[in-house]
Amino acid sequence: MNSRKIILKTAEEIEFMRESNRLVGMTLGELSKHVKPGVTTLQLDRIAEEFIRDHGAIPTFLGYGGFPNSICTSVNENVVHGIPNNTPLKEGDVISVDCGTLKHGYAGDSAYTFCVGEVDEKVKNLLKVTKESLYKGIEQAKVDHHIGDIGYAVQSYCESHGYTVVRELVGHGIGREMHEAPEVPNYGKRGTGPLIKEGMCIAIEPMINLGSKNVVFENDGWTVRTKDRKPSAHFEHTIAIRNGKADILSTFEFIQETSN
Repeated sequence: MNSRKIILKTAEEIEFMRESNRLVGMTLGELSKHVKPGVTTLQLDRIAEEFIRDHGAIPTFLGYGGFPNSICTSVNENVVHGIPNNTPLKEGDVISVDCGTLKHGYAGDSAYTFCVGEVDEKVKNLLKVTKESLYKGIEQAKVDHHIGDIGYAVQSYCESHGYTVVRELVGHGIGREMHEAPEVPNYGKRGTGPLIKEGMCIAIEPMINLGSKNVVFENDGWTVRTKDRKPSAHFEHTIAIRNGKADILSTFEFIQETSN
């Protein structure tokens, strides 16, 4: 991916992307009403696909590289790319839902880690810090900064709370394709990596572990889990660089409306 050219977006393209990303936020909000003990991730997947199609878009993940479903559902020690299945969620689980849409030819991408009923305080704190780190990274996404500044902000914040940063999976550029250049790691050194420019669109997605940073790629070809089987958290926003700083195109507002 590093050799690919970074495609800067026009103001018009960014507005198309905002629409796709808003729909992702609406879909996550819809799913948040259903995340509870006894529900299966396959049920969530069907709700998401129907919701996305009803709003005139297509689920980007479905068939992407052979992925069999419309959302990624990663429970507890699963970090990302979990395949929806018939196992019911249970009290105390956490579940990362990663969702993508394609509308008017432009992609949206966002993820949120939900609590299923009452969750252990240690795990709740992991989710809180991971979500906060996403915004720490977004603050560094401004013109004349570097991609490494984003990773440094996420890494230093999470590690200061005793958590670890997954190395094998990173954020990415986004536009007409769900994955474009540049790669956006959640670790790094300030002043390194590609220069951030006006019109750059990227997905920033901290993937943070309670225990060791080491992960295992499961035999299903998709699921990535923590090696020590301790919980992981994942939050993601798509942003555009406009007027020199980050304009967040995706939204968690629909999730917050449900949880209030």
